[in-house]
Amino acid sequence: MLSRTSQLASAILLSACFAGAALAQTPAAPAPAKTPTPQQQRMADCNKSAEGKKGDERKAYMSSCLKGETAAPAKQLTPQQQKMKDCNAKAGEQQLTGDKRKTFMSTCLKG
Repeated sequence: MLSRTSQLASAILLSACFAGAALAQTPAAPAPAKTPTPQQQRMADCNKSAEGKKGDERKAYMSSCLKGETAAPAKQLTPQQQKMKDCNAKAGEQQLTGDKRKTFMSTCLKG
């Protein structure tokens, strides 16, 4: 049978082992955010511009984008946005301002 001192030493040793295991499971504070490397930034930019592409088309686009072969494509305008752009350009060519411009834009956008 173990002596009283041996039992006490065993209890202390076991407590230390369990305390160490408990401390090891405590999550560490999050590391500070790192600035992305140029390659990581390029990956993020290409990934964002590849939205809407799927499968082989996306794979080919990402490959060429990451190599720097393709520039990020301009975002496609909706038909309404394109009409607004065209009417705005026409109003600028005619140098319309104020109420005349508002009237012109309204008529142009409707028709």
